[in-house]
Amino acid sequence: MRHLLIAFLLLFAAPTWAETRDPGTYFFQSKFGDFKAELATAKQQGKKGIFLFFEMDDCPFCARMKSTILNQSDVQDAYRAQFLIYSIDVNGDTAMTDFQGKETTEKAFAFAQRVRATPTLLFFDLDGKLIARHTGPTKDKAEFLLLGQYVTEGAYATQPFTKYKQGK
Repeated sequence: MRHLLIAFLLLFAAPTWAETRDPGTYFFQSKFGDFKAELATAKQQGKKGIFLFFEMDDCPFCARMKSTILNQSDVQDAYRAQFLIYSIDVNGDTAMTDFQGKETTEKAFAFAQRVRATPTLLFFDLDGKLIARHTGPTKDKAEFLLLGQYVTEGAYATQPFTKYKQGK
């Protein structure tokens, strides 16, 4: 009887065990530093847009998201299917080109996007227009997946994410 109970529990617990993979390799894409060119790539690949994860060294909330959410294979697969995904260092001096073709640095780009806390999650459409913003970490994997769904369904055009969550 005990073996039957353990087998039953494992049967229902197994779907909650997602494979974990390094977010640096399997979530974030290598950036070439030209977001105007990345928009063309996103269009060519049939993506919904570009997702930017603004972070900084020693940010405990960023580290928690990477170790509990962004490392989950189902999260990685869901986001990569819909978006090109890049990490931006809010203190970084790395040269880059923004969505309008302007030369800048990661730090100046973050400031121009009004990123004042980390993590800040920004979604841009295929024209480089900011369409959704979430400041701070998501509560858990389910909320992060729901945030992606909120953007891909276009719900951002009619309601804030907090209201969208209440209806789900």
